[in-house]
Amino acid sequence: MSRVHVIAVITAKAGKRDEVLKHFKANVPAVLAEDGCIEYGATIDCANADFAAKYGEDTFVVVEKWASLDHLKAHAVSAHMKAYGALTKDLLADRVIHIMSDA
Repeated sequence: MSRVHVIAVITAKAGKRDEVLKHFKANVPAVLAEDGCIEYGATIDCANADFAAKYGEDTFVVVEKWASLDHLKAHAVSAHMKAYGALTKDLLADRVIHIMSDA
């Protein structure tokens, strides 16, 4: 099975992005230690890139790479992701996840 790429667009409730990112960053080491995790990190709009579209002050985008879809499925049900979800569920306004494979 080919690699899997995830683009997760996370929008926090107004003014809550920093709090969500704090929980996200605390969870990163556990995710990077998972079997099959190649890349996992949060990104925000680039300052001074006035020529580009912006997600906005309340949104961040998680960029992930996994060795396979099975690895991603195991990640989704892991104890640390369940705990992260419980910590952040009331802080989120929206979450859109795109799962893609190599072209």
